[in-house]
Amino acid sequence: QVQLVESGGGLVQPGGSLRLSCVGPGSIFSRYTMAWYRQAPGNQRELVASVTVFGYTNYADSVKGRFTISRDNAKNTVYLQIDSLKPEDTAVYLCAAMDTGYWGRGTQVTVSS
Repeated sequence: QVQLVESGGGLVQPGGSLRLSCVGPGSIFSRYTMAWYRQAPGNQRELVASVTVFGYTNYADSVKGRFTISRDNAKNTVYLQIDSLKPEDTAVYLCAAMDTGYWGRGTQVTVSS
């Protein structure tokens, strides 16, 4: 069964940084755009960032300049580097292969002092 597994979340103070990772099958990372979404309690899931197989990236306005998405297809991994964390970034962050229905279960990011 196809599995995407996220890691790297945690409790961080405002202004801190985290690096999230998502690993999955090589069949996924060799052909699909990968994306990070986030979902806070009571809110709909929102697209945070995406990166194509060729490395083209896209970001939500709220995270531009602070978040960086990247991928290493040889390692079957997609990353989300998060800097200058704000309390409003608190959410479950989920990895997905776009247009496939393949999702991870998510990793919790909590920003609080």
